Amino acid sequence: MTRKRDEPVRLTKIYTRGGDRGETSLGDGSRVSKLDPRIAAYGVVDELNSQLGVVLALADLPGELREPLERIQNDLFDVGADLSVPVGGEHERLRVSQQQIDGLERLCDRFNEALPELKSFVLPGGSEAAARLHVARTVCRRAELLALATAAEIEIDPLVPVYLNRLSDLLFILARSANAGGEEPLWRPGGASASSGP
Repeated sequence: MTRKRDEPVRLTKIYTRGGDRGETSLGDGSRVSKLDPRIAAYGVVDELNSQLGVVLALADLPGELREPLERIQNDLFDVGADLSVPVGGEHERLRVSQQQIDGLERLCDRFNEALPELKSFVLPGGSEAAARLHVARTVCRRAELLALATAAEIEIDPLVPVYLNRLSDLLFILARSANAGGEEPLWRPGGASASSGP
């Protein structure tokens, strides 16, 4: 049975035994070691997507955050697909676009406009949604660093680390938005030791 044009993939069997010897296939079908930096990079992008799935499963997630996060989850599959297909080959496929990065910047501006000015660093926490968005933010930073490390060894789409950099900024803003109307935990330099006393 052939795949329809609007089906990105058709998975009929989840285990294949093809990776039992420490190799896997890239998006163009070529085989590489599972230690290839591209595998690590899109693996952390997948981890980030899973963290966003946890955020979206929260009952207390503010409604205005749901649609952007659902769209970002889909975009992260685009990022993973981009990383999995070698640049410049005959199988050029989906690539991260400047339009996707511009969309993240518009979301940053939109949500940041409603937030109070920051006068200290924010501690991860507050509501559960905010705390989990901070976890997603730190995973996003790790994905960006792995993408940059990959780019130092193998040519990748230069827009991938830019997208991840902008996304981590947005996740910070969305974490603050999830705490809007409540108490936002702020860093107080030396505050922990000063409050504990002798």
